[in-house]
This record gives sequence, structure tokens and C-alpha cells, in this order.
Amino acid sequence: MISPSGNFKLYLASKPVDFRKGMDGLAAIVMNEFELDPFNGAIFIFRSKRADRMKIIVWDGTGALLRNSF
Repeated sequence: MISPSGNFKLYLASKPVDFRKGMDGLAAIVMNEFELDPFNGAIFIFRSKRADRMKIIVWDGTGALLRNSF
């Protein structure tokens, strides 16, 4: 379970992403397309092309977490 503490930022990608991408691929999108640091503790949410699935990545200070939601 991801439970953010205190102040956190939430970013929702409006364009769908290729759902074959893993944590590294999504972190690369955050860095290259959004020009943000994926390791700053913010929560990044991506949607599938059909908009029926989500992938969430977050850095918890010790490692990155990837959560698939169906």
C-alpha cells in the first residue's frame, strides 16, 4: 500500500502511455517529457490507451514503487 505522508504532489499524465513500459520507461517519460525528477517523492499516474488501466510510480526514499491498477 502506498501511503504518502505530509505534503506530496500528484501528477496525472493526460496522454496515454505504452503499457509495456516498466518503471524505468515511465521514469524516463517523467524526466524527458515532463522535465521533472521522478525521485522527488511525487506520485506520477499514467493511463492506458483505452483509459481502463493505470500505472502509478512513486519514490519512497528507499526505492521506486510501481503499482498497476486495473
